[in-house]
Amino acid sequence: MDGARDPRSDETTEQAGKALAASGVAVRAAGADDVVAGVPPRWVALPETAEEIAAVLRVSEEHDLAVVPVGGGTKLHWGAPPSRCDVLLDTCCLNEVVEHEAGDLVVRAQAGLTVEALAEALAAKGQELALDVPVPGTTIGGLVATAIAGPRRFRYGTVRDLLIGITVVLADGTIAHAGGKVVKNVAGYDLGKLFTGSYGTLGVVADATFRLHPLPPSRTWAAASFARPVRSGPGGDAAEEAGAPEAVRLAGELHAALAAAAGSQAEPVAVELDWPDVTGPATVAVLVEGAASAERADAVRALLGPEARTVGERPGWWGRLPSAPPPSRDGARAETDAGRDEEPPAGRGETLLELRASPSRVAGALAAVHVTALETGTPAAVRGSAPAGVVHVALRADAGRTARFADALRARVEAADGRLVVLSAPPEAADGLDRWGRVGALALMRRVKERFDPGGRMSPGRFVGGI
Repeated sequence: MDGARDPRSDETTEQAGKALAASGVAVRAAGADDVVAGVPPRWVALPETAEEIAAVLRVSEEHDLAVVPVGGGTKLHWGAPPSRCDVLLDTCCLNEVVEHEAGDLVVRAQAGLTVEALAEALAAKGQELALDVPVPGTTIGGLVATAIAGPRRFRYGTVRDLLIGITVVLADGTIAHAGGKVVKNVAGYDLGKLFTGSYGTLGVVADATFRLHPLPPSRTWAAASFARPVRSGPGGDAAEEAGAPEAVRLAGELHAALAAAAGSQAEPVAVELDWPDVTGPATVAVLVEGAASAERADAVRALLGPEARTVGERPGWWGRLPSAPPPSRDGARAETDAGRDEEPPAGRGETLLELRASPSRVAGALAAVHVTALETGTPAAVRGSAPAGVVHVALRADAGRTARFADALRARVEAADGRLVVLSAPPEAADGLDRWGRVGALALMRRVKERFDPGGRMSPGRFVGGI
């Protein structure tokens, strides 16, 4: 998608540019690195305070400019391309810890601060935000906007669970606060929950307040490998008949191990599945924190089976998104080393899916991924918090095969009351994909969008249903 902007006269564009410059906020012309999912903006605004964000949004409302917020830029390729993008609002200058009440285990941080920088500041006080963010360089604003969470979501929850306060700037320039350190609320709305996962379509996050946890005195991992299913090539029903029994067997073994670890009295804080090639072996890894973590990890290891091992350091793949295995020269999957410790993160040339299913149906969902990969001949990798019902699937295939994989897997997952979302896809594949699938609350979401952004200028078209 080229993402052509709405045609405007040179005079109108010049007036808008002058108004932005007169706002007192630093503004520059957009460049090649500022493209949002294929759509180039005209200007990049660099506010340094919530009041400067408000100034940019007031000018944008006056001149009908579409605004897309950005933090670290690590997930600008996630979500659908905006229908138009005039101003890229970059929060990089809002990068401070505003307040850290160590005694109350609470921190308030600006939207442009990276999660890594926050972790360093909190560690100096022996505390942490218990979210293993799988995309390096993610900012606090991006963390809230995409609602991304890593392995320890199993014990500590997600962004929505740890967020206790938020400051946002609405489309008309109104600054609103909710939760911790309340100054002003938007009556009747829980701003924290609404803005979490909203992809910048309701307004701009200026800062967020989180509940913290003490850093544990020790961490130990236990891990076990599981044998590969029978390998079969693509071939429709024949592939399904050949691959399904072994897929069901392996998925059942994985589910049993995951469930045993999740229910262990050793109280693990994370139980992760790594399946780097769904036609190959898989690994289940478990994290135990706190007092006597080594002994408790040994107890988990015993539950995982004779092939399990206890390791002091985290596996190299831990807390990362999956990266799809490349196809071999003949189109079949390449051999994959499930025990590798070094691996690049999921790249922009891959398609990344998020699969959600109830924990009791995870085995069926995993078998569905394997069978769908065989049917379509699509190299696929799976990783995530299966006992929490959330895993990610990475694909590397041409546009047609990617669409067939996504459609077939979604049909299987939705038939079991699960959900499949396309988080990102390369441009050549994106146009042929249904990104969101079935969404039961779409009418309500559109009413909320109308309430917060009646002009449809905040990241238009980025979210479900063209919101």
